[in-house]
Amino acid sequence: QVQLVESGGGSVQAGGSLRLSCAVSGYTYSSNCMGWFRKGPGNEREGVAAIYAAAGRTYYADSVKGRFIISEDNANNTVYLQMNNLKPEDTAMYYCAARASHGDSWYCRPDVYEYNDWGQGTQVTVSS
Repeated sequence: QVQLVESGGGSVQAGGSLRLSCAVSGYTYSSNCMGWFRKGPGNEREGVAAIYAAAGRTYYADSVKGRFIISEDNANNTVYLQMNNLKPEDTAMYYCAARASHGDSWYCRPDVYEYNDWGQGTQVTVSS
């Protein structure tokens, strides 16, 4: 049974930083895909970043490139999303998700419709 538990959300002013954590259990994430997604007010859920740790491959949405960094800590079974230079448009509920990689990083692209297992989310609010 895969369990994903997000933490680290909060309120921050524009230009600030937050680090989200996703504690993973019941899943060998290092050989599969892990992603971060978000759903802002009035928006559909969208992919933010993803990682295929077995190949060191990462993906980022254009809107967060250069500001967000996805990483993993295999020893602690945790996936992180470091968010820097936050903007009000980053305000959203952030979700951690997982899916099978089939041994190919291509499957790890942060496509919201392809990820199967989801956490409950953590809220990020950025004020101007």
